[in-house]
Order: sequence, then structure tokens, then C-alpha cells
Amino acid sequence: MRLLILAFTLGAAFLQTRPELPPLAWAGALPLAFPLFLRLPRRTRQAGLLLAAFAAGFFYAAWRADLRLSEPLPPLWQGRDVSLSGRVLDLPETTPNGVRFLLAVSAVRTPGATLPARVQLGWHGRPGEPVPQVRGGDCIQVLARLYRPHGNVNPGGFDYEAWLLERNIRATGSLVGLPVSDRACSGGWRARLDRTREAIRGHLRDSLGERPYAGVVRALAVGDQDAIPPAQWTLFRQTGVTHLMSISGLHITLFSALIYALARALWRRVPGLALRLPARKAGALLGFLAAAIYTALAGFGIPAQRTLYMLAGAAGVALLDRNGSPSRLLAAALAVVVLLDPWAAFAPGFWLSFGAVAALLWAGSGRLRPLPAWRMWGTAQWAVTLVLTPILLALFHEVSLVSPLANALAIPLISLIAVPLCLAAAVLPWGPLAVLAHAVVSVAMVGLEWLARLPQPVFHAATPSLPALLLALLGAAVLLLPRGVPTRWMGLFLFLPLFFPRLPAPAPGAAWLTVLDVGQGEALLLRTARHSLLVDAGPRYLTGEDAGSRIVAPTLWHLGINRLDGLILTHDDLDHSGGVAYLLANLKPGWFLTSLAGVPRASLGAVGQGILAARPDARPCVAGQTWIWDGVVFHVLHPPAHHYAQPGYSDNERGCVLRVDAVGGSALLTADIERLSEMNLRERRQPVAADVLIAPHHGSRTSSTPDFLQSVAAKIIVIPVGHRNRYGHPHPQVLARYRALGVQLWRTDRDGAVTLKLERQGIGVELARQARPRYWWD
Repeated sequence: MRLLILAFTLGAAFLQTRPELPPLAWAGALPLAFPLFLRLPRRTRQAGLLLAAFAAGFFYAAWRADLRLSEPLPPLWQGRDVSLSGRVLDLPETTPNGVRFLLAVSAVRTPGATLPARVQLGWHGRPGEPVPQVRGGDCIQVLARLYRPHGNVNPGGFDYEAWLLERNIRATGSLVGLPVSDRACSGGWRARLDRTREAIRGHLRDSLGERPYAGVVRALAVGDQDAIPPAQWTLFRQTGVTHLMSISGLHITLFSALIYALARALWRRVPGLALRLPARKAGALLGFLAAAIYTALAGFGIPAQRTLYMLAGAAGVALLDRNGSPSRLLAAALAVVVLLDPWAAFAPGFWLSFGAVAALLWAGSGRLRPLPAWRMWGTAQWAVTLVLTPILLALFHEVSLVSPLANALAIPLISLIAVPLCLAAAVLPWGPLAVLAHAVVSVAMVGLEWLARLPQPVFHAATPSLPALLLALLGAAVLLLPRGVPTRWMGLFLFLPLFFPRLPAPAPGAAWLTVLDVGQGEALLLRTARHSLLVDAGPRYLTGEDAGSRIVAPTLWHLGINRLDGLILTHDDLDHSGGVAYLLANLKPGWFLTSLAGVPRASLGAVGQGILAARPDARPCVAGQTWIWDGVVFHVLHPPAHHYAQPGYSDNERGCVLRVDAVGGSALLTADIERLSEMNLRERRQPVAADVLIAPHHGSRTSSTPDFLQSVAAKIIVIPVGHRNRYGHPHPQVLARYRALGVQLWRTDRDGAVTLKLERQGIGVELARQARPRYWWD
């Protein structure tokens, strides 16, 4: 049965890699084939049953996906204002200048409009502008402008549209005006739960004020993670304890075990109770109820649900006096999770939680006698590290080298002390409990910060291929065999493809240019045979996050680039410089060119001054700078040195313009230059003619003049532009000019990241949305 459940799960996961849904009529062949399986020889029949389970999982997931995709936002109502009312689900995410929340739609008040049952709405204002008060469980009426789901698509990047699909969010949008209360809406038990969680969040906010780790306490109590600042998430990632800083399966399991032990011990002391119900059964029941309450406080998040299903199975086995093996309980929990949520494979926690438990079960099997406590702890850490390392590299392209030490420190403090205190603070309206929980978290943070300061706390590697991942997992299984098994150390060799992959790279003289899909901004990656250069770092977003940490760095790590040879920041606009601080700190470029270094420091804003403070060796871009990497020639064409001293040039007009000449063609990278700089380049007779043009200023109407386009005479034009951006880029007139030239025209909002391979045989084009299409992409 366990193998059949695994096959079913793999079938459901395989569907999530498909470009389109299969015809569901094919699923009807499965029952018809069942009599044939019964006539097969036993071994063949077992293989056939596994194949049938795989197909059943595949078609079950396809059926569920077909149902979910049958409720889209009609194109007719995309971008139009619609009046609707509904109930706020879960806890809204708040930022200093905005709020984002889920709404279960109960009524559509605009005549003729049809909407999905669940939408995600947001409101973003100017700094200092009052943020609308939206609370979990509230029934509200809003005027919203909705759109179909759309996310950035980059090599190895996060799939936002898949994240929305798993949560059954089929439209996103923004508020037009402020929400008003809707008393006609009924909430039910889920609304009461969300209001309770909202009240607890408010109590903890008032109790902790501006203490630095207040967000962690709230996350541990009610699953509210939006108050944890990005710097702390970076620390948790570097030390490998991210799973401890919210309501995780580990916390729920340990809390359930604590209640089980206490209830069992106390139950035994009351003879009347023990006679009616054995203490072991009472402890199992109360432990499960405690886990259910904690899961409810987490808002029934997917990771918490997985743990609850497993604990339910364990409690059921205890109550029914059955001897259920842990592996069967794990398989049963896996089956329930996949049946309820076929998109669970999207969630990293799905693979990490089940992988960790499977590792512990495998490491503990086949032993003749139990191990001492200290060796059991060490074996558990070793097993989890071995199994999760290839999974972490596949999911995040990184693994924390200090994670075993960090978890050894944090698990006792966070899971065994801070979590019970957080729950006590949530239940009892007494502020000192929350302060005490914060003090315990603070002690853990001191140790984590020390570990993060160690040299190279994180190891990055390219995303492994599927064969390399499977070989590494097999190697982990071999290494975890009992000590008496000979040659188990041979499992180390199975890790070699994971850590030493053969990565594709341009041939000498060739260059690969990737225009990343970062939204309304720009980040360009240039690779030669042995070097890499990043031009610009993408924007900073309204949420406070930036493209450097969310998109650019993960893409570079996915490609196997752990250190940049050079970085060029063309100018001081946040849509180009928003992610540069993170990249300077984590990709440590060998050299740094930027137009910021050419102007007086006092004329820069706080962001620009901070960038130069991080790299005092930054040099200004100046026309005439030239270098050669692996046979590829790089020329800086703009700005000339005297432009830095002339007041008539804006940041855009001083942007660095770079020309790249490879064996297969040339590319011109133009930043945000406008008419004045385009004219200046022509007047100075700079070699702007190129096969590939990165559209100046995202295709704005202040750039791409006809004379300049004629001088460039490009065959391919790529427009880095954000989906539905507020500037209207690219301008229709500019698009008409591009099309009149008869060029190949690509744009990141439509095609995802665009990779241009300038090779001896010509220029190849790879589009991220075409390279790995998915059935849920619009």
C-alpha cells in the first residue's frame, strides 16, 4: 500500500510539470484495465498496479485542476471596476504603506459581472497616507479593479501563478477607494476563528510594541509572518532555521507531545478517570486536540495540516489499540494531503517535511537495540541533513552549512520554551508572558547571529538535474544504513553529480545575454565562457522587497553563478538599483561600475549614498572603457566624462550604455537613455549599430527616436517591461516604430525572461514562458 500511495503522489506531482491538461476521458480507461491486471503474473501485476496508481494520481490531479481552472476572471471584466462584497479570509498582510488580503466573494453588485469565488486584493498608498483598516473575519464591501493571475517567469525562479493556483486565487487586484462594512454578509465559524486570531495579533502587538523580534512571537502564536523584516528572514535562511520561525510541523508535533506527556501523567493520578479511559488513550486524544487548536491558530496552513493528519492517524491507532507502524502513518498522511490538495507539490514544505520524517524513519530502522540519547540526537541530525541537502539545493539552490548547530541551539529554545510561552500569551491576556517569550527568542537570535557571521555560512549550487537529485537521495539512503553494512561509505560517490555538475556555458568568443523578468525594471545578465556580468539589479517593490533577493540572486544561483566578475549599475532609478545592495553583499562582484560614482556624493539620495558606502571602490562609467573576456569585447559608449559635470543631464541621460561584440553578433544595452543621449551618441559617432537592442527606457515615448533606431539597425529588440505597469510602457507609438522596422520583438511581461545566445552559428532566442510552459499560465 505504501508504494501505491507513493506512486499516486508522484502521478499528481507529475501533472504539475505539464504544459496542458490531458483529456479526462482517458481516465476512463483505468477501470477497464483493472481486469487485465488480475490476469498478469504476480511480479508484472505489481508493476502494473504501481503504474495504475501513478496514472490515477495524474488524472485525479488533472480533474481537480480542471475544476479549479473552470472559474477564471472573464476577460471582459479584466481591468474594470467591480463592486463586490465578501469576507476577509485569514490575517491581512500589512506594510507601512499598504495592506493585502484574501476575500471570499459572497455577492457581486455590478450588474452582469461574474467573479471567481476567491480573490486577492491590495491597497498601496503614499508614505504617511492612512492605511485602510481591514481585519480577518470582517465582512466588507469594496470597489475593486481585478486582473487574471500573472507572475514573473525566470530560469529557476519562483512561480507566483502556481502559488496563487494552490491557494485557489483566480484573480488579483487593487482597491478603488476604501472598504465599507457589509452587515448582510454572514461569516460562520471560520470568520469567528479569524477574528480570534486577529484579536490575538492585536494583543501581542500592543504587548510587544517595537521590540525587534515581535514579528517572530506573532508568527509562532498565530502564523502571522508579515511583521518579520527581510533582514531577519535572511538570517533564518543563512542558518537554516526558517522552519522554526512560524507555526511549523515540528512545533505542532512537539507541543502535541508535551500535552500528551502531561495529560498521561496527570490522568494516571486520578483513579476514576484511568478506569474509564486508559491514560495512554487520554493522552493521545488530548495531544491531538492540542495540535488541532494550534493548527487552527495557524489558520489551517498547508504545512500545519500535514502534521495534523499524521497526528490524527497516530491518535486513531492509539484509541483503537492498533499497532500502526510509523511508515504506514506517514503514507496515510501523504495520501490525505494529496487527496485534499493535489497542488501540495508546489510547496517546498511538502517535500521538506515528508522528506525529513522519512529520513528519520529510515535512519532508525534495522537496528537491533535502541541508541543512547546523545547518539540518537546525532543520528537524527545527520539523517535529516543528508536527505534534505539535495532537496534544498533543488528547491532553493542553497543549503546552510551551520544548520545542524543552529537547529541544535534553536529547537530547544524556540520549540520547547518559546512556543508554549507564545501560546500562553495568546490565550491569557497578560502582557509579561509575551515579553518573556520575546526574551527567549532574543537569546536564540544571539546565537544565530553569531553563526551567520562565520565565514561562508551558506553553500550555493546550481539546481541539480533530476538524475543528480535521485542519485544523491539514493546516496543518502546508503549512508544511513546501519553501521554493520559494508561499503556504505560508497554512498558519498553518489553525491558527486550534485556538487560537481556539468553546467552549460558559452563557447569561447560567444556570449549569452539574459534579460530577466523583474517586473517594471531592468536586470541583464551577460555570460561568456568563464565570466559573468550583471547590468542593473531590478526594482524595489511596494512591499519593501527587492528584485535582487527575490529574482536576480536565485536565478544566478540556479545557473551556478555564486560570484559575479563585474556589476554595472547604469543609474540611480529604483527600478534599476532597487536590488543592488543585496547583490553587492551576496554575489560580491569583482568590480563595480556605476554612474553614481561620477556625481558629487552630496547630490545623491540616501539609497545612492548607501550603495557607494557599500563599495567605496566603485568607479564611474565613462565612454571609452573597454575590456575583453574570453574573446568577447565590451565597450562603454556613454556617458562621456564631461557629462557628469554638466547640470543639464538627468540620471537617465547619464545612464551607462554598453556595447557587446561576440562571434555571433553584437548587442547594445541602453539603460534609460532618452532623446538627448540618443542624439549625443550619434553626434559622437559611437558604434551603436548592433544586432540586438535592449529598448531604451522600457520603450517610453521619450526614447527610441526614429534616427536612433535607424542608426542601430537592430534585428532583434527586447523590451524589459512590467505587466500592466502604471507608466504605460511600451508606448504605442514606440511599438509602432519597432514593428515598422520588421524586427523580432520580445518583451518580458509577455515572454518571461529572454535569453539571446550570440554564437558562431547565429543568434538563438530562448523564452522562459516557452521553455517550460505550464497548464495554469494564462
